[in-house]
Amino acid sequence: MKYRSVFDIIGPVMIGPSSSHTAGAARIGRVARKLFGGTPKKADITLYGSFAETYKGHGTDVALVAGILNFGTDDPRLPQALEMAREQGMAVHFEADRETHPDHPNTVRLRLSNEQNTLEAVGVSIGGGKIEIIEVDGFSISLTGSNPALLVLHRDKYGAVAEAAGLIAKYEMNISYMEVSRHEKGHTAMMVIQTDEEISEGLAAEIAALPNMLQVAVLS
Repeated sequence: MKYRSVFDIIGPVMIGPSSSHTAGAARIGRVARKLFGGTPKKADITLYGSFAETYKGHGTDVALVAGILNFGTDDPRLPQALEMAREQGMAVHFEADRETHPDHPNTVRLRLSNEQNTLEAVGVSIGGGKIEIIEVDGFSISLTGSNPALLVLHRDKYGAVAEAAGLIAKYEMNISYMEVSRHEKGHTAMMVIQTDEEISEGLAAEIAALPNMLQVAVLS
């Protein structure tokens, strides 16, 4: 990833100690929460690579849970996130997988669930507080969280992508990035659409009402 300024290298305003292991982890947790749609009842978290080796010393465990609780990287409550999660009735389980070797050493898999919903997301912290979500519910994607985005689970049918893009054009919004991931032709697929402008609830509702759309999540 290219850095646009010295502040990208220094990292964000944050509760330390590490921009990659703490701030990046908090951002991964927060994006997962937004995709899930709120605070889960249970969070199963698997850490890989450097995260698995140092997650307690660098506060990665605390930061991930803080993000799931919707705390920002500079929130003074971040160090108390594990205790606050317990107080809110959220069960958290950590597993350090030292046998699997992912492409990036700062990798984490989060499985969030409650009585109605589940979400599984894989994120990487790439330095300076920057992150990338590389998988959601088994679909390979690329989502940085730096731009407003729509994640649309849909049936893999002719015209589904064009209809969603047409509604975005109707709202006079510019698409800065778009990709479609699918497991098998003709079954389900996931669109990731990043835009230059914030995505309104009205647009999200119109896309959700289109034929073949199964689930729509907005990341602002």
